[in-house]
Amino acid sequence: MSEAKKVKLLEALLCIVPFEGWSDAALTEAGTNCDFSSQDVSILFPRGITDVLRFYNQLLDHQVMEILEKNGAVDMKVRDRITLAVRTKLELMTPDREAIRKGVSFFTMPLKATEGMHNVYDTVDAMWLAAGDTSTDYNFYSKRLLLAGVYSSTLLFWLDDCSENFEKTWSFLDRRIAEVLKIGGALGKTIGKVSALANKFQVCVPFSKKSP
Repeated sequence: MSEAKKVKLLEALLCIVPFEGWSDAALTEAGTNCDFSSQDVSILFPRGITDVLRFYNQLLDHQVMEILEKNGAVDMKVRDRITLAVRTKLELMTPDREAIRKGVSFFTMPLKATEGMHNVYDTVDAMWLAAGDTSTDYNFYSKRLLLAGVYSSTLLFWLDDCSENFEKTWSFLDRRIAEVLKIGGALGKTIGKVSALANKFQVCVPFSKKSP
């Protein structure tokens, strides 16, 4: 039940944000429009706008995962899976692009930057999981770090893209994915060589035991 109330409040807020931004005043107004008391709003989103944006982001990420599953992403090439994931997220946000723009500005504030990073991590983690990623070693972190760069830069490009159907954004995304795959491959080889060298060193030079 609370999930439905959160969605209702979010939808009301998204109609206000393009004019008033992501603010407590806008959240209060949205609550009034939904016939929610201030206490209701506080219960649904204890940290106010910060929690609303986290909920909105997670809602979109869940939709992306459902769409990728429906399109059989696990059977696609890695490049196609990730491209589809990023593009799908941006397409889902298109109706609220101005609200997204103001959300990006909200997370540029010093006290909100860390929360913005958490949201980006949630997104790239969901994308890799939807793409069928099962890595547990260093690849788990490197994949998410590299994709965070792709997603963030493409999001910023998309916000200012005036081309028809965002064609320039999709071209930009393709280029960034290609660059990251090269970097990721080189990074994997480098780490693999370092790990092999470390293992070889441990075998050849075992730790000496101290004399009693």
